[in-house]
Amino acid sequence: MSAAYRKIIEENLERIFADPSPGLHRFLGAERAGQGLAFPAFGLDCSVDRNGVTLSRVEAAGPRGLLITLYALHGNTEPMRLEPFRSFKELPGSMPYQGAFSANSEMVLVPHVPLIREMREEIKRAFQGEDGHDGDFSFVLYPLPKIALYYIFYMADEEFPASATCLFSSNALSFMPLDGLADVAEYTSKEIVRLVNR
Repeated sequence: MSAAYRKIIEENLERIFADPSPGLHRFLGAERAGQGLAFPAFGLDCSVDRNGVTLSRVEAAGPRGLLITLYALHGNTEPMRLEPFRSFKELPGSMPYQGAFSANSEMVLVPHVPLIREMREEIKRAFQGEDGHDGDFSFVLYPLPKIALYYIFYMADEEFPASATCLFSSNALSFMPLDGLADVAEYTSKEIVRLVNR
């Protein structure tokens, strides 16, 4: 599987760097780094050049590396708009994938809600995030510079179990195709779980 990801990543990098726009770094919310780009991705330091993608200096040849190259391919001048945040089911064409999105991006967090609350400051620091204003607690995270995710959590009580909701910044589809956005949320949630369980 990694060989298939690597091949697509290499093809995407060829397209990105074949004739890069001089403003590409600005389109992505990135900085120039030699012949490549540097920006935070999935809570880690990311570097992208024609030779590959790294996260915290480790080659990213799997799904996250692919998502980062998709983000770079869709770079444009449009600024990110946070609000109104949108649920996955509000995004055009998302209905067939709603169950998988909920399972992989929201339900996976439910067993960890107490720990997430306890460690929310560390999670926000990793993703350059900020507090939200909904639920029992909430925060906005930036898995990619122009794509934000708004996580809203409720603690379990006598009547209801714990819950987690993941919403997207208003114009997230401007910077990533629909299937990529679902994966961005999934891998952000996986990183949250990794942070609270390490």
